[in-house]
Amino acid sequence: MKRLLTILLVFMALSASAQKVAVKTNVLYDVTTTLNLGVEFRVAPKWTIDVSGNYNPFEFSDDKKMKHWLVQPEARYWLCEAFNGHFFALHALGGQFNVGNMDLGLFPSFEDARYEGNMYGAGIGYGYQFVLGKRWNLGLEIGAGWIHADWDKYECPQCGEWQGKGKKDYFGLTKAAISLIYIIK
Repeated sequence: MKRLLTILLVFMALSASAQKVAVKTNVLYDVTTTLNLGVEFRVAPKWTIDVSGNYNPFEFSDDKKMKHWLVQPEARYWLCEAFNGHFFALHALGGQFNVGNMDLGLFPSFEDARYEGNMYGAGIGYGYQFVLGKRWNLGLEIGAGWIHADWDKYECPQCGEWQGKGKKDYFGLTKAAISLIYIIK
């Protein structure tokens, strides 16, 4: 996975010379204490490639944890021009998680156990970018698709005995973003 991401980033950097490049942060992830950074490259007048990385290393009070990392590459087709107006997107995602003692609405027993595992998936999205100034944009995006998760279940949030393996396929929301975007060139 890391090798594929490195190759993708090198390809994008080489194809992006003399093209527009933007960096961004998703404010919705920031609110959940998830550190995130995205980079987007224009590869054609109406096409961009976006790669975002998200990381949450924090534990909260009462042994709550939502530790994870996630990489989400995305291809975008813009109806007008890149970085302006409406776009449609196709994204993939992959990462790892360590979640316990939290009610996230996906797995009811997150409250009573800890899950460590991997996830991957894909989806489609729609978004819009507002031009705020010469170098600043505000981006909105919503995406839906599929996520597959495999995990090991443990008895309690911090410690506890291994209770087995599990897996689940989820169909629904796979991306939500309110992004603050800075266009480098």
